[in-house]
Amino acid sequence: MSDSALPRGTAVSHRRVLALAFPIVLANLTQPILGAVDTAVAGHLDGAQYLGGVALGGLFFNFVFWGFGFLRMGTTGLVAQAHGAGDTDGIRLNLLRALIVAFALGAAVLALQVPLLSFALRALGGSDAVQTTALAYSHARIWSAPFALANYVVLGYLLGVQRVRLALVAQVFINAVNIGAVLLYVYGFGWGIAGIGAATATADTCGFALGAWLLWQLRPRGLPPLAARALADRAALKRLVALNRDIFLRTLCLLGAFGWFAHLGAKQGDATLAANALLLNFQTFMAYGLDGFAHAAEALVGAAAGARDRAAFRQAVRITLFWSALGALLFALVYWAAGGWIVARLTDQAEIRAVALRYLPWAALSPIVSVWGFLLDGVFIGATQTQSLMRAMIVSFATFVAATFAAVGTFGNHGLWFALLLFMAARGVTLARYLPALTRKIGGDAPVAAAAS
Repeated sequence: MSDSALPRGTAVSHRRVLALAFPIVLANLTQPILGAVDTAVAGHLDGAQYLGGVALGGLFFNFVFWGFGFLRMGTTGLVAQAHGAGDTDGIRLNLLRALIVAFALGAAVLALQVPLLSFALRALGGSDAVQTTALAYSHARIWSAPFALANYVVLGYLLGVQRVRLALVAQVFINAVNIGAVLLYVYGFGWGIAGIGAATATADTCGFALGAWLLWQLRPRGLPPLAARALADRAALKRLVALNRDIFLRTLCLLGAFGWFAHLGAKQGDATLAANALLLNFQTFMAYGLDGFAHAAEALVGAAAGARDRAAFRQAVRITLFWSALGALLFALVYWAAGGWIVARLTDQAEIRAVALRYLPWAALSPIVSVWGFLLDGVFIGATQTQSLMRAMIVSFATFVAATFAAVGTFGNHGLWFALLLFMAARGVTLARYLPALTRKIGGDAPVAAAAS
C-alpha cells in the first residue's frame, strides 16, 4: 500500500480532506474557465448563432462524453476500494479494463459520428443558423473521442489512489493547451467556430499523451505481468458491467435534464437559448468547484469501504459535507455580488446580456440548493453503491420533467429555472434517504460491493 492509502483506524481530519480536495478543486475550476473562454470567444463573433452553436454542440458532447462518465466514476470507486484494501493487482486490473472499454467506446463514437450528430442536434433544436454552427463545431471536435474517454480513466485512477496533485497537473495541462489552441485557431488561423472544436480535440490528444506517461511512471515495480485470464475474469467483468450500467443510466438522466432545459430554452428564441447557456457557465463553474469535495469523498469513502472502517466513513462524509456547504455559500455570495459584471465579460451582445440579467437570481441561488446532491454523489460513487445513485436520479429527473410541464407554460423561462433548481434539490433529498443503510454496510455484516479484481 502506498503512503497515500487510508490505514485502518486512521481518522479523517479536516486537514486530510482539504489536502485532497483543494488540488481537485483547482483542477476542476480550470474546466469551466475553459468553457468561459469558449463562450467568450463565440460570444464575440458576429451573431448570436455562434454562442448558441457552441452551446448546442457542447451539449452534444456532454451527452456523448459525459454519458460515458462512468469511466471516471467507476474507475475511482473501484481503484479507491482496492487501494484501501492494499490490493495492488486489483488496482492494475481495474485500470486496464477501464482503458480497454474507453478506447472501444471512443472508436464506436467515431464510426457512428454522422448519425449521432444528425440526430442529436435536431433533437436539441435551435434555428437553422445555430444548427449550422453547432455542426461545424462538433465535426471538428469529435475526432479526439478515444483520447477524451481514456482521459476519464486516467483521472479516475489518479483520484482513486489519491494522487491528487498529479490529477491537478494533468487537468491544468489539458485546459492550458485548449485555451492556447482556441486563441490560435480562431484568431490566428481564422477557423471560426470550427477552431473552437478543433482546439478541444488537440487538448484531449495532448492530455492523453501526458496521462499515459504518468501511468508509466506510477507503475508498480517488481511485480509480475498480469495474466490475461485475470483481466478477463467473468465475475469481475460482470460486476464492472453492472456498475457502469447503473452510472450510465444515472448520467443519462442528468444529461437528459440539461438537454431538456436547453430544448425548452431554444423554443423561446436564440437570445434566451444563448442567455441560458451563458448562465449555465455559473452552474458549471460552481459544480466543478464543489465537486472537488465530492471527489475527495469518493477517494476517502472508497478507501474506508475497502478497509471496512465505518468510523473513517462517517468522518469522511461529515467533514466533506461541511466544507462543501461552506463553498456553496461562498459561490452564492459571489454570484449575487458580481453576477452582472461576469455576464458583461462573457458577451458584448446587448440583447443576450439583458436576458441573462433577468434570470441571474436563479443562478445565484443554485449553489445553496445543489450542494447536497453533489456531495452525496461522491459518497455513493466511492462506495460503488450505483443502484442507489441510479434510482435517486430517475426520481429526480421525473420530478424535473413534471415541473417543466407545470411551470414553463405559465412562467416561461422563470418556470424553467425553477424546475432546474427543484431537480437539484431532489437529487440531494433522494440520496439522503439511502445514506443510513449505506452507513450500516460499511464495516458491518453486509459487505459493500468489493472492488473487482
